[in-house]
Amino acid sequence: MGDPAGDLTPAPAAGPAKDTARARAVGHTGTGRATTGRAAVGRPAPGRGGAEQPARPRTDGLAVTSEGLPDWLGPVVRAAEAVEPEQMSRFLPPESGAGRQSAVLVLFGEGPRGPELLLMERASQLRSHGGQPSFPGGALDPEDGDPATTGPLRAALREAEEETGLDPAGVQIFGVLPRLYIPVSGFVVTPVLGWWREPTPVRAVDSGETARVFTVPVADLTDPANRATAVHPRGHAGPAFLVESALVWGFTAGVIDRIVHYAGWERPWDRAKRVPLDWHA
Repeated sequence: MGDPAGDLTPAPAAGPAKDTARARAVGHTGTGRATTGRAAVGRPAPGRGGAEQPARPRTDGLAVTSEGLPDWLGPVVRAAEAVEPEQMSRFLPPESGAGRQSAVLVLFGEGPRGPELLLMERASQLRSHGGQPSFPGGALDPEDGDPATTGPLRAALREAEEETGLDPAGVQIFGVLPRLYIPVSGFVVTPVLGWWREPTPVRAVDSGETARVFTVPVADLTDPANRATAVHPRGHAGPAFLVESALVWGFTAGVIDRIVHYAGWERPWDRAKRVPLDWHA
């Protein structure tokens, strides 16, 4: 999925409070206790006017549970249950219902250095967003089902399998974040939260589309030394992460930034540190 600059400008910080002690622990010992039951879904976005749309798809017929998660994912579960669309981004789906429905898989796992997140890097030869890191994901297909219910969940798992080769049977979906909008491409994106309960080998399935598939320790994502503000030539600015020899920016960085913030993992970082992007970004 394309990841245009400035498409997920963070809203002002609000909602769940930050927990500096937890931020310093994540990626090492982990803290917090996981809640049980299903993540709250299907709440309409407040204050939008006109016809109300569900902030998250309903999960009828597809298991979404936080049972059995590691303790360190507890803050993410609680953040997913509490966060409102306006706290994620100033770009929300059109009230008209326009936009191409899509989904991404935000997959957490356990690696040699503790908690980690799965990302992929688009092939450099692609005309659109070549070389840019992103979550696995893409547009919904008819066989994925209803976009208002389980379609985005199935699409996120299907796309992840097609792009990285992972086995969806080893992924436990534990939450769904509010739908977000990418104006330049017209995508309505549902971030689906997953726990890599039974990891399987991953790779770039199609080298013409994907340059590499890799994981990033959460400890690196919360390290202030790896954080910066990416500035596009058109003037868009947003959070960025310099990790695993990659610059993560745009939509993907925006989602990570909001998760890190509302899970209480954020540590003070230098927002004046700027990373320029070229016109090909």
